[in-house]
Amino acid sequence: MREDEIEDGRRRWQERMRTATEQGQVRDADFTTISGVEVDPVYGPEPGVDDPRFERIGWPGEYPFTRGLYTTGYRGRSWTIRQFAGFGNAHQTNERYKMILRSGGGGLSVAFDMPTLMGRDSDDARSIGEVGHCGVAIDSAADMEILFDGIPLGEVTTSMTISGPAVPIFCMYVVAAERQGVDPGVLNGTLQTDIFKEYIAQKEWLFGPEPHLRLIGDLMQYCVDTIPDYKPLSVSGYHIREAGSTAAQELAFTLADGFGYVELGMSRGLDVDVFAPGLSFFFDAHIDFFEEIAKFRAARRIWARWMRDVYGATTERAQWLRFHTQTAGVSLTGQQPHNNVVRTAVEAMAAVLGGTNSLHTNALDEVLALPSEHAAEIALRTQQVINEETGVANVADPLGGSWYVEALTDRIEAEAEQIFERIRTMGERDVRWRDQYGPMTAGILRGIEDGWFMSEIADAAFEYQQKVEKGEKRIVGVNSYQDTVSGELDILRVSHEVEHEQREVLARRRAERDDDAVRSALADMVEVARTEGNMIPAMLDAVRAEATLGEICDALRDEWGDYTEPARF
Repeated sequence: MREDEIEDGRRRWQERMRTATEQGQVRDADFTTISGVEVDPVYGPEPGVDDPRFERIGWPGEYPFTRGLYTTGYRGRSWTIRQFAGFGNAHQTNERYKMILRSGGGGLSVAFDMPTLMGRDSDDARSIGEVGHCGVAIDSAADMEILFDGIPLGEVTTSMTISGPAVPIFCMYVVAAERQGVDPGVLNGTLQTDIFKEYIAQKEWLFGPEPHLRLIGDLMQYCVDTIPDYKPLSVSGYHIREAGSTAAQELAFTLADGFGYVELGMSRGLDVDVFAPGLSFFFDAHIDFFEEIAKFRAARRIWARWMRDVYGATTERAQWLRFHTQTAGVSLTGQQPHNNVVRTAVEAMAAVLGGTNSLHTNALDEVLALPSEHAAEIALRTQQVINEETGVANVADPLGGSWYVEALTDRIEAEAEQIFERIRTMGERDVRWRDQYGPMTAGILRGIEDGWFMSEIADAAFEYQQKVEKGEKRIVGVNSYQDTVSGELDILRVSHEVEHEQREVLARRRAERDDDAVRSALADMVEVARTEGNMIPAMLDAVRAEATLGEICDALRDEWGDYTEPARF
């Protein structure tokens, strides 16, 4: 980029920063080093210096957003500390949420148990032994009320990590807000809803892909029309990375999924500048420090370019890639688990230096069980130490311009573009899906059907595991430095009484509700499913009648059928 273009960008940034400061959008804080040296909000090339890379790097707050979405960086607003939590029943998790909020957490993130993730009630025979164990059990809107009791849903942003039955869970959240007296139109939060990554990596689906896309399209339309600040889709690379992908695969598969949802919205006739700001992303922060920073920076740049040049987004908000990050659960070790505090801190720092918008830090004992209260507090304090003590929030994109980081950013971007081309090529050959949705969506569906994504991830995971077993990749406490003086941890154990009590509560609620109203509401919902109408209002009515999650999902399974993944060898 020529010297004059760089200087024009600097002047634009300075003017935006001046305006933000005058409007009170910059925090009143000490922006100096620990030695008292004042630091600038951003750094770039020295005046008068040409830098051919700078067209790809740019300034914070403007296209291509490599250096962040906001002119002010974290001086304007630090990332949201959003701790992921859920265990046992709604009462127990509600107590943990209140502890997180009292301790300085800025947002909540709900972990659901396996029956809930699979759209099953706690008294379903397939739920035995799983109720409340990997998250909180939610059977109906009554549970959702308890989950957020004393937590004003009109004021707290909540993320819900669930995809298969995401839409009925969303309806329960809306009804819980109504019962608090909150206008649902003011709700702000995020629902995962990302069914593509379920077929690719996590395997928690209910139906075949097309019924899920129907529900997702209805949800996108409903949120655009009635809850404008709510984000109905959090496109998730986290589970793709946890399944064993490389950083470039995580980035490419995730953004390709995002492009697929853009095509879904456009196929519904939605305006990309209106619905695209409702898409958010969820990435893994792994242990390779600089590679992760480069991945996050490349993600923003790729998304902005594709949204502008391929999908025609004209507003900055529609070009923004906003993302939540969680430190890598797969990097945690059962051996010498106290080392996990260090791993988590390094991964969290990478997420922050990469410009994450919100962050969850894993607890040291999560490799063994759900986090204890003590371990959860250490995880929360990790973020607070990074934010309050290290100075990393004082300067936007402090590693921008680093030869190493910029080279890694360019490399990961190039690898991702090669993967996009492969997916689009698969989609161009599949006329039925290409014409209905678009080439990227068609390529994703073809890749799912052919097992291509699974194969790519499995190969990457196998290659890494071989290197670990040969000692080429070293993991402290696992294949190196195995001697230790530390003993076993006291871990959180969910009592079997939780399942027994949840089943009793569910039976009592069924006995007390109006069964005729439930049956009628479910029948109306299924009838809408047979039309092109939006299913969300009918599903909300079923939830208001206290239909359970399993009843809603089973009614749709009866209509749409189950999905079984084809056997592959």
